Amino acid sequence: MIDAVMDVLGRGARKLGISLAFVVVASGLWYWQERDVRERLLRVGALWVGYQLRPVRDDAYIGERPGFRRDWRALWPVAPDDYLGSGYDRGHLAPNYAIAANYGRQAQRDTFLMSNIAPQRPNLNRRLWQRLEEVVIDDFAPRFGTLQVIDGPIYAEPWYRGALRRVGFVEIPQAFYKIVVVPGPHPRALAFVMPQEVRGNEPLDRYLVSIDQIEARTGLDFFPQLPGPVEHSLESTVDTRGWHLDSVARQPARF
Repeated sequence: MIDAVMDVLGRGARKLGISLAFVVVASGLWYWQERDVRERLLRVGALWVGYQLRPVRDDAYIGERPGFRRDWRALWPVAPDDYLGSGYDRGHLAPNYAIAANYGRQAQRDTFLMSNIAPQRPNLNRRLWQRLEEVVIDDFAPRFGTLQVIDGPIYAEPWYRGALRRVGFVEIPQAFYKIVVVPGPHPRALAFVMPQEVRGNEPLDRYLVSIDQIEARTGLDFFPQLPGPVEHSLESTVDTRGWHLDSVARQPARF
C-alpha cells in the first residue's frame, strides 16, 4: 500500500483540533505556534507522499484504470468533478502504474483518491511528469533494485500569494518535486523540480536540483534521522554518476 503521509490530513489536522479546543483563549503564543499549521491547511492538498518501488516485469498487468473518487478521510471535500473546466489535469502524486505493479489492484485504486491528486497543467501531467514516472520505474528501479521516492507540490510563498489560485478548494502549485533515493549505508539520490509551465518535451536533466533546494522551497526536512555528514552529502549536491540519466532524459513518454 502507499506509504503516503500528508501533513494537512494527519499532523496538521490533529493540531487544528487541539487549537479549536482553546479558541476561546486569546493567546498570542498559541497564535504564533499554530500559524504555520493553519497556513498549510488552507492549501488543502497533500504536502508530500512517500513510497517504495522495486523492479517489475515488463509485461506487468495492472488492470483497467480506476475512477477518481473522494477520500472520506480528507479534511476538505475535494471531489473529482472539481477539476472540470479548470484547464488543469487531475495529476497523481503517487503514480498509478508503478504503485499498481508493485502493490496490486487495491493500492492502485488508492492512488485515485482525490487526496493523492493535485492540479497539473496537461503538458506537465501527460508528458514531462509522466516521462519522469516511467524512467523511475522502467530504468532506475531495475538498475538499483529498491528505491524510496518522495513526491509533492511546491506552493507560492508566502501562502497568501496563491490563496486565490485554486481548483475547487485546492490551491494550484507552482511546481512539483520528485526525490528518488537509493537506500543503504551510503545512499544516493536524484531530485527534480518541474514547473507548471513546460512544453513537455524538455530533457529531464534540465530540472535536476539538490534536495536542499527543495527543502528551502517547501519548508520540509526530508531526512532528519540520517547522520549529519550523510544527510549533508545526500542533500547538498547534484550527483548523477551511476544513474545513466543522459541515456533516458530525452526518451518519449510511453503513451
